[in-house]
Amino acid sequence: MSTIVPHLDHLQQLTNPTNIQDWQPAIAWGLRHTEPKETIPMITPDTGQEMGEVMKFAQAHNLKILPTGQGTKLHWGGLLGEVDLVVSTQKLNQVVDHAVGDMTVTIEAGIDLAELQTILGKEQQFLPLGPNLAGTVGGTIATAMTGSWRQRYGGVRDLLLGISFLRADGELAKAGGRVVKNVAGYDLMKLFTGSYGTLGVITQATFRVYPLPETSTTLLCTGDLAGITATAQTFLNSALTPTSCDLLSPKLTQELGGEKSLGLLVRFQSILPSIQEQSTRLTELATAHSLKVMTFADTSESSLWQDLTNQIFPHTQIPTLTCKIGILPTAAPQLLQSLHNLDNSSLGLIHAGSGVGWLHLDQAVISPEILQKIRHQCQDSQGYLSLLAAPTDYKKQLDVWGYHGNALEIMEKLKQQFDPQAVLSPQRFVGNL
Repeated sequence: MSTIVPHLDHLQQLTNPTNIQDWQPAIAWGLRHTEPKETIPMITPDTGQEMGEVMKFAQAHNLKILPTGQGTKLHWGGLLGEVDLVVSTQKLNQVVDHAVGDMTVTIEAGIDLAELQTILGKEQQFLPLGPNLAGTVGGTIATAMTGSWRQRYGGVRDLLLGISFLRADGELAKAGGRVVKNVAGYDLMKLFTGSYGTLGVITQATFRVYPLPETSTTLLCTGDLAGITATAQTFLNSALTPTSCDLLSPKLTQELGGEKSLGLLVRFQSILPSIQEQSTRLTELATAHSLKVMTFADTSESSLWQDLTNQIFPHTQIPTLTCKIGILPTAAPQLLQSLHNLDNSSLGLIHAGSGVGWLHLDQAVISPEILQKIRHQCQDSQGYLSLLAAPTDYKKQLDVWGYHGNALEIMEKLKQQFDPQAVLSPQRFVGNL
């Protein structure tokens, strides 16, 4: 590792000295194989240009960089290699352009998602990532983080129209545009989504936004494996149009106020007559399969979705065991039931339409060996299990990503093209990229 101490004086000339602070060890839990040998500085530049100058200097002196926003997801992914410098986008937090009529918004990467939703809400619009996701826009793109609205609106890749990013050498590059229909250039937006800061530092992003729905209602259906499976499959093949449709583990269903059994959580957001009609049809379908149905609206619904986010992504400094999974949607109910049989305190949510989901597991029950068996079950269903957040000993024993596809060579070539000196987020991604 290139010691950072001799370079601090020059770095202070590139930005306001008050923008350079020690990186607090409390933020860094679960990130490293070993403790750093010296204090790691975090620089929070005032502008994208300042950040570019910092990155140019870092590459010239072979300093390893860890890009971050608020740090809410820095503990996700592989254990970091040696890092000399943390670069934060927190002060890049402005709305660049909100084209209300075109339904697009361009923002700097450090803006808080909740703040952005408030700004959009003033024009009766919203960005359908979430609901209630924490962190910055840049971190959300870097981790491909999408919540339950993906049933209706898709994921980050489907909403992202354009990006500006700093290359590893500090030069600014752009891709996409500010219009919904854009065919110019390479689709780097999809490439950067889920890249965990290994290809460049995102400084701006343009998203497609949508009108706020007139009203909203959520139904929680609970029952046995056969009833949930049949209801979910029939519902997804129907003409009903939910904005969210999630399968829940029994413990998560109980935490949300239902009985301790498998759950199907469905949200309708539209005009009131449409919601009433669709809710009635889902209730009839669920009761035909012996399921119980609870209805949430207004403040009770808002509380429900906030509770759901808090359960799956708790705000804690204690290293938790959080996995992202993807399986065939038809196999999702059985996986959640099997997980409950193994650990009845586990929390699981799988988006019924895509098979992508999240598991929040109890370390006292789920050892690395058991976790590997759960991964094999996902792989048997043509899926995957990525160990995002976990104590360091889990990440040392297991392959965090569990990747067995045939694209690793392509990933390595892309990394070489975008970051030839491997200075960005070392070893955080698949294959220690």
